[in-house]
Amino acid sequence: MRQINLDQLQTLIAIADLGSFSAAAQALHLAQPTVSLHVSELESRLGVPLMLRGARRVRPTPAGAELIDRGRRLLREVDEAVDAAQRLHAGLEGRVRLGVSTTSIVVDLLPPVFKLLAQRYPGIEVSPLFIGSDASAAGLQAGTVDVALVSQPQPAVPGVRFTPWAQHEMQALVPAQWKSPRRATPAWLAQHPLIMNEPGTRMFALTMEWFGRAGFAPRPRIEHNYDVAMRGLVEAGYGAALLPLRQDEDATPDARVRMLPLSPRLVRNLVIGHRADEARDGAVGRVVEVLVEQSRIQARAR
Repeated sequence: MRQINLDQLQTLIAIADLGSFSAAAQALHLAQPTVSLHVSELESRLGVPLMLRGARRVRPTPAGAELIDRGRRLLREVDEAVDAAQRLHAGLEGRVRLGVSTTSIVVDLLPPVFKLLAQRYPGIEVSPLFIGSDASAAGLQAGTVDVALVSQPQPAVPGVRFTPWAQHEMQALVPAQWKSPRRATPAWLAQHPLIMNEPGTRMFALTMEWFGRAGFAPRPRIEHNYDVAMRGLVEAGYGAALLPLRQDEDATPDARVRMLPLSPRLVRNLVIGHRADEARDGAVGRVVEVLVEQSRIQARAR
């Protein structure tokens, strides 16, 4: 059987609601012969009468009433499907997989981003993936990650664009009971037990390069990729850690931890990674838009 035309189905429903072919034609801005043709073609395709033509009012047959009832639901679903497709294209709905290098990015840096997204684009769902910088960059190219917040430097990846996002001063977090200088140098830290990120991460490479430029290659006491746990170990007096300064730490430092500026200075740079062909339209574009906006807000606050 040939497929039912949705316009013809809408015409049938309008006739049932308004009671006549002429009223339906006026409401749908169609010529009356066109309305009659829609009904006759439907009846021909189904092989059953759909309307009882009375002197004053047209009524649906039992078969016509059933088709009209189901047709209403079908047209609602079509309208919803069209609206959903348009909203997805406009970036008002969708799921975005966000690759991040460390948990601290989600805990310390992303809450304002999530808040702004929820206010502006409540239909977008962001799913963080804690997979590190290298895996996040590889995921962008493979299509398993939509947006990434990763540390520099990043090698060039075909089809992937990296945009500067945030810059954070690295600090030495040391137990408060240690006798410490005003500034932490590679030489001083290398003499103490260290808590560092795991090898293979950008943070580990960044830290070891800082030590290496001063001629040191310390062996960490423990390697851990969760910043919250690393801070907890410092609070317990287990060792010192080099971590990015959180926005709230300089105002309310933990009494068990002393924060020391590094000498020489060390900075972590974060970038937004996204596939170049997906950054304009859709939910990915909206997330990138909010991330860039939040970066500008943070820059002005500094």
